[in-house]
Amino acid sequence: MKTNGHQLAMEEILEGFLYSYRQLDSNALKVYEASAELYSLIKLLVAKGIIGADELEQYKQEVRKRLDDSFKEADIGVRVRRDTESKMEEVRVDCEKRMHICKAACCTLTYPLSIQDVNQGIRWSLARPFMNAREADGYCIHLQRDTLKCTIYEQRPVICREYSCRNDRRIWLDFDKMIINPNPFEEGNSSDTERKM
Repeated sequence: MKTNGHQLAMEEILEGFLYSYRQLDSNALKVYEASAELYSLIKLLVAKGIIGADELEQYKQEVRKRLDDSFKEADIGVRVRRDTESKMEEVRVDCEKRMHICKAACCTLTYPLSIQDVNQGIRWSLARPFMNAREADGYCIHLQRDTLKCTIYEQRPVICREYSCRNDRRIWLDFDKMIINPNPFEEGNSSDTERKM
């Protein structure tokens, strides 16, 4: 199978499917067990008059918001970015002038792809569905290593077009003076050590 000129190994495809099936199976069992216990507990509490239906609904809304926030923070689940062409503003950074210093550090960042990106053939990680695919060295699979140029520059993901390293302290200590962070992406330089864009 080929996407954007790259051959997908059968092991890579299998790894992605196995990941999905393991997650689905494990999650389905946990949801079933938790649901049975939760519904039993709610029924018991309402039957004993300890809580009322209105009170239950109020707490449900509060807990749902808290869970939504913690799921986003923990990066749980499959991520698909929702982009619209109309809101996209391409950011201009003089990469040519900086590349010899930063070594394309932005091309080591992880990010979710949009459906548009996937449909255009942008490679995604089968081990982490719809996150950008990276090689073993941590760089984007679409980066040409000898020139540090993007092989899909004209069709690069929207998130890449919108990203600017100007204020990213994980990369630059001083963008204007071109002072690189000597320890990029280390703990302490960002609350996000997984290199998210």
